[in-house]
Amino acid sequence: MPRLPSVTAYWDGAASGFDDEPDHGLGEPVVRAAWGRRLRDWLPTPPSDVLDIGCGTGSLSRLMLEDGHRVVGTDLSPNMVEAARAKCAGYDVTFSVGDAAEPPVGAASQDAVVVRHLLWTLPDPHLALSRWVRSLRDGGRLVLVEGRWAQPAGATPYADGAERMPWSGGVRQGDLVAALEPLVASIAVHDLTTDDDLWGRSVPDERYAVVARI
Repeated sequence: MPRLPSVTAYWDGAASGFDDEPDHGLGEPVVRAAWGRRLRDWLPTPPSDVLDIGCGTGSLSRLMLEDGHRVVGTDLSPNMVEAARAKCAGYDVTFSVGDAAEPPVGAASQDAVVVRHLLWTLPDPHLALSRWVRSLRDGGRLVLVEGRWAQPAGATPYADGAERMPWSGGVRQGDLVAALEPLVASIAVHDLTTDDDLWGRSVPDERYAVVARI
């Protein structure tokens, strides 16, 4: 498994160009609107307490704040957190640096937890899932935007040892649903592969969202 400092260093180095991807920066109006519609479908009615885990540069946090949610965001990368704070300046929001498997909130304190494209980076995704569920109130929602990435043969791992992560390269929806079933009351799966507006382009890989209710 990769060492935590090397993972942090990778994402710190990626922070400056992270928003260049249309679905990261949400700079294109069509992409931004598409994510706004999806979040409104998946999340409880605002105002709700939402934890954004692996918040990156804060693009989803900003959308949720604009809709009236109360947001707490966390990311392993200090540079990502700095960018998120700048992007969400003027809003009452808290961003902190931390491990995704250790949510910076108490048990049964959140109405929703949102996690996008993160499980593939974790050494123990099952442990993380159980802790995210534990942070939700009764009736809360766990929103996981995930996929299985199309990667060229022989691609260099983003950090030494990353290829040995349990869900390296992404997680198929059947595997994620199976991991969640013992933890939640209900699960809905939404196919996102053909929703080009979300990604700002056509994508060749499997992308989906799982919305689990507690």
